[in-house]
Amino acid sequence: MSAPVPKAADGHPDLSGLWQRQRTRQTVQRSNNGLAMGPNLEDFMRPGEKIPPMLPATEALYKQRLANFMADRPSAQCLPHGIPDQMLIGVPLKIVQNPGITFILYEEFARFRQVFTDGRPHPPVASPAWLGYSIGSWDGDWFVVDTRGFNDKSWLDDSGRPHTEMLHTIERFRRRDFGHMDIEITIDDPGAYTKPWSFPMQFVFLPDTEMIEDVCDNERDSRHSVGK
Repeated sequence: MSAPVPKAADGHPDLSGLWQRQRTRQTVQRSNNGLAMGPNLEDFMRPGEKIPPMLPATEALYKQRLANFMADRPSAQCLPHGIPDQMLIGVPLKIVQNPGITFILYEEFARFRQVFTDGRPHPPVASPAWLGYSIGSWDGDWFVVDTRGFNDKSWLDDSGRPHTEMLHTIERFRRRDFGHMDIEITIDDPGAYTKPWSFPMQFVFLPDTEMIEDVCDNERDSRHSVGK
């Protein structure tokens, strides 16, 4: 796992492979406590750093979701996780790095993202999307994914943190060695938060295994088990 980083044909680090988020002390504690809520953005903040305050309308919506015990969680109704929520959950993802485009495949619900690296700009957003529209570029050994054009239906994390269609994320991927990858995510949503913020994550390579099929089938009755 500590072998050198493989290189793609163009000389950049090859991020391809199956990866899974490393558990943090906070996420382990949350799991051990039997909490139904999944990873919270607070679990990933650096020591001494805080998530910026929400704007009043965002805070009111967040309190409403908490009071209702996250009954309207999109993933409980077979709807997609958004970004960064999709990166927070501990389910494997696969990166397929190709010239001109990189795919990020998520095992849960069989979702995928297309990250275009052919030099195109972000498209005009006529139809905001759950996972937004992503373009990628290289900054040294860091693969930088710039995503805009989100709808406002997803949650930033499993606690129900809201966002608006102004959400803009930057994800920076660096394969530290063969078996470890560092990711730095920046969230900027001036429609919901007072300022941008960033947090780190670590992923580990999963050798000798593959993704399995994960289908969310007609889950429309989750409210009987969550919420009030």
